[in-house]
Amino acid sequence: MAKDGKERFTNRVDTYVKYRPSYPKAAIDFLYVTVGLRAGDEVADVGAGTGIFSRLLLERGSRVTALEPNEAMRQAAERASAGEPGFRALAGSAEETGLPAGSVDAVVCAQSFHWFDRNAARAEFKRILKPGGKVVLIWNTRKTTGSAFLEGYDRLVHTYSPDYKDVGHKNISRETLVSFFAPGWPKEATFPQAQLFDFEGLSGRLQSSSYIPVPGHPSYEPMMTDLRRLFDRSQADGRVSFDYETEVYWGEV
Repeated sequence: MAKDGKERFTNRVDTYVKYRPSYPKAAIDFLYVTVGLRAGDEVADVGAGTGIFSRLLLERGSRVTALEPNEAMRQAAERASAGEPGFRALAGSAEETGLPAGSVDAVVCAQSFHWFDRNAARAEFKRILKPGGKVVLIWNTRKTTGSAFLEGYDRLVHTYSPDYKDVGHKNISRETLVSFFAPGWPKEATFPQAQLFDFEGLSGRLQSSSYIPVPGHPSYEPMMTDLRRLFDRSQADGRVSFDYETEVYWGEV
């Protein structure tokens, strides 16, 4: 992961913990029924962030090593899973996990793959996986069409986030995904996901994104004014629906 990617979220940990979505139960069921993860498996959660995905794996009985180079996010993951006997958090990265060769049954990358040096990560994943082990890439992809709110939010992000197109995971082409995996892979699946937000929640969700201006930035106040207007004209019963499609790509590397 590039230095910039490793540090971008340092000042956003609290909002990330509070406002970022989890992942749908159907997607986790899919990992354990179709992909083949099992209770007792050793799983490397690479780019684990605040440990949202790690906790879902722990609930299914897997043993999880959360690898997160950003210290503030890693500490949040440690706090969230403190006392879990099958959990540990390390300062490794996708390119240098620090794990022994052939030591994990699966590698999962939830909302993180787009930050990696992909060639270095692929070589590292091949090194640490047991024979036949799988890599799972998963994203909660924000929907940009389907309602006036979703379309308005996407316009707002592009207006106030000049580097969004460069750092968002949507800049990863299908060809890039296919080339990362071994021939014949990946397989894929999608699942619906949504969060209902009042204005405070919507503000927090916006500010949890690494590419959004922070308080004190010249664009911050105009952005928040536009967000308030968008919410007011889109809300129903004081809420808006922030919709996602959870994308899962999996296979051997």
